[in-house]
Amino acid sequence: MTPVKIIPFEAAAALFAGLRQEGRRIVLCHGIFDLLHPGYIVHLEEARALGDVLVVSLTADKFVNKGPGRPFCKEALRARTLAALTCVDYVVVTPFSSAAAALEAVRPHFYCLGKEYERNLQKNDFLQKDLATAAGVGAEVRYVGSVIFSATRLLNHHFEHLPAGVKDFCHALAREFSMKDFREAVESLSGLRVLVMGDVIFDRYSFLKVQGLTSKNRIISGRFLREETQCGGALAVFRHVRQFTPHVRLLGLLGTEPWVDPFLREHAAPEEDKCVRDPAFTTIIKQRYVEPLVEGKEMGKLFSVNYIHAGAPKAEAQARLMERARQEMAGTDVVLLLDFGHGMMQAPLRDLVQDSAPLLALNCQTNSNNHGFNIISRQYRRADAFTLDEQELMLACGHRHLDHKAELKNLRQSLKSHYAWLTRGEVQTIGLCDEAECLCPPLETEVVDTIGAGDAFFSLAALAAARRLPVALGTFLGQLAGAQAVKIVGNARPISKHTLLNSGSSLLNF
Repeated sequence: MTPVKIIPFEAAAALFAGLRQEGRRIVLCHGIFDLLHPGYIVHLEEARALGDVLVVSLTADKFVNKGPGRPFCKEALRARTLAALTCVDYVVVTPFSSAAAALEAVRPHFYCLGKEYERNLQKNDFLQKDLATAAGVGAEVRYVGSVIFSATRLLNHHFEHLPAGVKDFCHALAREFSMKDFREAVESLSGLRVLVMGDVIFDRYSFLKVQGLTSKNRIISGRFLREETQCGGALAVFRHVRQFTPHVRLLGLLGTEPWVDPFLREHAAPEEDKCVRDPAFTTIIKQRYVEPLVEGKEMGKLFSVNYIHAGAPKAEAQARLMERARQEMAGTDVVLLLDFGHGMMQAPLRDLVQDSAPLLALNCQTNSNNHGFNIISRQYRRADAFTLDEQELMLACGHRHLDHKAELKNLRQSLKSHYAWLTRGEVQTIGLCDEAECLCPPLETEVVDTIGAGDAFFSLAALAAARRLPVALGTFLGQLAGAQAVKIVGNARPISKHTLLNSGSSLLNF
């Protein structure tokens, strides 16, 4: 039975408008309230003393961005626990990640934040937006809570909300890097000048309701539901990187199909788009036929159809790519090269980038179109940093049964790399930098879609390499990005810097 104090978000605006008309003074507190502790009790009691009605807006489970294992308590239990407190009059579960929507619905007289936020107002963009919303609805902001505890710290120390390997890794990392160190490292990426270069791919998802097998030919029969096109390849990495630094350019090769430029303008400004257009080139589309997403399950994929240019680009297009690459590399700190083996990266361009890039971060991928041909050890002789997966490492060293760390070290030496990362999915990620090494378990085990996770890892790891961050911190950043990516269908949205900062800080809060 749901306590009468818990009301649906859709009913909040009308209810609290009525209470205001009655002259009741409304106080709003917003948060996750994952583990009820004395600090929360004092915070809520002090807030309640400011008015006649205390409303607690609670972040819904899917919008909690504290990283893996959170929230520890699901929203129904969190709401019920808060509703049991005599100082709380109403609880509203809010389907948004910030307090802005709750402020607009409740329109309180007072909006209460913890006193710990008062010291960090200027450093938190999301908090600034909430404060602006509070001002817009006429709410006075107060800072309350004379007793301060950290629910995250209590959970990290005393509860088993994380797999043992993740908890041990994060605890060891926290001994070396504080939350302040972590946040400063992420903020340091904002000054990097980045060129993202390589195969631009458009991922098209066609959603089908599978009806079964046809009676005559025994093939899958499906009813079409909807379709969406997403950014893939170098374009996906460009979008990730742009969340962390505004100084980023994209260089790829595109056809002149009429839909390409309008779509690209939605994701890259004209001054960021350095792509070469060639009417003789086929813009790359990877069309995946998938089943609708079911909550709590990995997306079901049926089959795919690729639209990929056959053969090398025309000589004139290659010459334009060479010239554009020379121009753009001259003003960058790091080149992030995405080679999917789809035609753009011909030998002269590969040589130019290896000879001229100030710092080269490389991701040379194996896929169904290039299997056995686009091998990093054959195509490249230099990479200051690189990432690859287990299959790509097997192809590079020429055998299946690996000493993963030893082979990664050998490849790093042959490519003259400072940083090397091997991602092994649900097993672990190995990071090497000179004599240092890092073994990081996967941070997220509840997977929606693995497509794009490697690109997200590469994006952050490459930026960390450009800033010469310790390999453990670079690996952690990459894993945080990958943990976000596996919860997203394909590349439907880029990695969020805000979420990465929150989840990383949460995991290091010991």
